[in-house]
Amino acid sequence: MIVALILASEIGFWVFLGLGLIARYVLRMRRLSTVLLIGSPVLDVVLLAATVVDLRGGGTAGPFHGLAALYLGFSVMFGHAMIRWADQRFAHRFAGGPPPWKPPSGGWARTRYEWREWGKAVAACAISAALLGAGILMVGDPDRAAGLVSWLTRLLAVVVIWFVIGPGWATLFPGRAKEDALG
Repeated sequence: MIVALILASEIGFWVFLGLGLIARYVLRMRRLSTVLLIGSPVLDVVLLAATVVDLRGGGTAGPFHGLAALYLGFSVMFGHAMIRWADQRFAHRFAGGPPPWKPPSGGWARTRYEWREWGKAVAACAISAALLGAGILMVGDPDRAAGLVSWLTRLLAVVVIWFVIGPGWATLFPGRAKEDALG
């Protein structure tokens, strides 16, 4: 059941986002757009509630319960940025808005950007770890909670890998921004 809810949350996020942007820019219905865009985080609350109900009802924590915690942590930290990313592109394409913002292509501006994104990933993993910890405490039985405990090391792996390919790499090899190369 949890895997179906995770999939429904992800699909629902993009459906609500798409419908919200269509309502805002194509139909010019701003209130409806706002209601639809608010639907995305509501799906996260439903996923959290379903996970709690499943675990409180005596369910054994499995890999998908841990995945739900990871999904929720990253949704909290990156969901708004994903909505902004889509909104900029939709506004540019359908409402004559300015070209969408692009991250810096090199130089120290890119390095700062990578550090900021990694910080958000660390915060997402911290939220996920807190949810996992709450789930472990809620289950109360080490054998039934083993599926959640194993996710804590995966969160650490996410943070380390993201650091290496993100800010670590950008700090060691900042390159030159296109603006620097032209000037």
